[in-house]
Amino acid sequence: MTREAARLRIGVDVGGTFTDAVAYDTADGSLRWAKAPSTPYEPALGVLDAVSALTDDLGAVERFVHGITIGTNAIIERRGADVWVVTTKGFRDTLEIQRTERRELYNIRTLKPPSFVPRPQVLEADERMRHDASVLRALEPAECERIAETLRSAGAESVAVCFLHSFANDAHERAMREALALAAPDAYVCTSSEVLPELREYERFSTTVLNAYIGPLMSRYLGGLESRLASRGFARTIFLMTSNGGVVSAERARRLPVQTVLSGPAGGVAASVELGQRLAAGNLITCDMGGTSTDVCLVEGLRAPLTTEQMIAGYPNRTPQVEIVTIGAGGGSIAWLDGGETLAVGPRSAGADPGPAAYGRGGTEPTVTDANLVLGRLGNETKLASTLTLNGTLARASLERLGADFGEMEVHALADGVIRIAVARMVSAIKEISIAKGYDPRDFALLAYGGAGPMHGALVASELDIDHVIVPPSPGNFSAFGCLVSDLQITRTRTLLVETRRGEWATVTDEFAALERESGAELDREGVGASDVEFRRELGMRYVGQSWELVVSIGPEVDSMRDAELAFHAAHAKRYGHGADAPAEVVTVRVTAVAPTAKPALPSPARDGADAGVRTRPVYFGGAWSDTVVLVRPELTAGAAVEGPALVEEMGAVTVVPPGWRLEVGAIGEFHLRREHGEESTA
Repeated sequence: MTREAARLRIGVDVGGTFTDAVAYDTADGSLRWAKAPSTPYEPALGVLDAVSALTDDLGAVERFVHGITIGTNAIIERRGADVWVVTTKGFRDTLEIQRTERRELYNIRTLKPPSFVPRPQVLEADERMRHDASVLRALEPAECERIAETLRSAGAESVAVCFLHSFANDAHERAMREALALAAPDAYVCTSSEVLPELREYERFSTTVLNAYIGPLMSRYLGGLESRLASRGFARTIFLMTSNGGVVSAERARRLPVQTVLSGPAGGVAASVELGQRLAAGNLITCDMGGTSTDVCLVEGLRAPLTTEQMIAGYPNRTPQVEIVTIGAGGGSIAWLDGGETLAVGPRSAGADPGPAAYGRGGTEPTVTDANLVLGRLGNETKLASTLTLNGTLARASLERLGADFGEMEVHALADGVIRIAVARMVSAIKEISIAKGYDPRDFALLAYGGAGPMHGALVASELDIDHVIVPPSPGNFSAFGCLVSDLQITRTRTLLVETRRGEWATVTDEFAALERESGAELDREGVGASDVEFRRELGMRYVGQSWELVVSIGPEVDSMRDAELAFHAAHAKRYGHGADAPAEVVTVRVTAVAPTAKPALPSPARDGADAGVRTRPVYFGGAWSDTVVLVRPELTAGAAVEGPALVEEMGAVTVVPPGWRLEVGAIGEFHLRREHGEESTA
């Protein structure tokens, strides 16, 4: 098929249990969804399985966007590359010293996480750059050659070059990289000035080491995926979701894979913002519950919150990313006895292999999925993927074994306890992003998606006193849909220390302009015309004397240092509840270049179709069994309403409408669950 005939856009999200895919046909506006079990031993196989369920003609695909968790998993499981570091003489122990704060305030024996780089693999270069970009001690060519030869002789797989003050002047890092390219061309090499050109040595070094740690793994994966897709007719560029909710080309993802560590969850937030705009919703709390984890995010005013202060496995990653909190509570999370006496759920998960006991693949430990099956909220005939059905006998047996440890605890009471604990953990995560930051969750609608999100959304909302839950179309594939609606983005940052009451605004705008030229040029190399690019400006600011800064959005209405200072005061008051008419300073200048992509439409369900076929089965709610209506989502028409208790089944997800809740079908097929006034739902 010729390039002109390509019409399909495909989004893929790889989760811990399932790989989800969605295809949008630009010719007729149709959307198709597919799921396949993830293949942790070779993730590309799960991707191909999901894509093959959508089309057997990859030559018809004009755009392929991929949400990925390979880097995240490698960091958490500590199975990345063997990394070496080249740093400034005298700073060999930066990665070991880290920060001086105690992670556990009242534990004097708390230990810092070990560095990814053994100390003997940190080499020092006799060079020194000042913070003002001047050279204190030049890096001589002979020094570069000496270090490069040492790394070549050691067979270094991956190298992170982290020199002091390279954010101000990267000449020495570039020289070191060039020497390594000649001496060790097969090594993966990245520099801190490329990965994170900002001040603070430890955070910059840590982020660069994380990039080097997952770089070779990501390069191998992308190379293999490109080859497999090409063998099936795909001849275009692969795009990757990034942690800030945008997409980048595979080539950029190879160079800066650390930008993809929240790739999948960010896709879900991007889809949430898009759906919120179509529904004219105001504030959303997203709740993405999959097979291994739950990701929550507070989206105020339909603007995804970005942060540069996230940690992964205890290590700073200062690249811009959507502010998401993740907990180990998913459908595959295992129920167990903590200390032999207390019931706990997660964070350990049965994953895709062997999966929950109900999958019949050898798993024996009870999971959240098994508990829902025993309670009747899932049925033996429920299909979580095209070929995967559930075995209630195996699920019950797994819970009975756990119940025996409680002294023959009744299996349904135990299953109900498992669900309550999982819900409590999700509620705690949502409180962390809302109440702990001054937001009232009752001012937000809960958007529940992921394979298990709609099953627990109303239960979570009840605990938070939220009256409105939204379930999007095909919630199990919603993050994959986010891949289709995300824009191509390039973010560039630069450190610029200037006080608002002493510096000139022109100094800041000159930096903005320079970063816009650089990011625009990079998009141009990827085939995006200058007229198609939008620029978003942000400043990292703080009060003079503070150590850490807040990100402040800079719109066209800000055209002076005084305006910027007032914008910072407002941001500080909103985040911390107070502000001060005191001098502030700019620390970081950030520009995001955005090339908007055409957004696929969501087809509306028929309004006057026949009533859905109705069947019932007993479902356990609040300590008792209730005859519960079971419906099939594709048969529900726009405007239809269902009183709880009810279940709505579809491929990959089940929406639970507890007693005291009512479900209504929206114009584009979304569900709106609303709690009856004065009613309390029961788990």
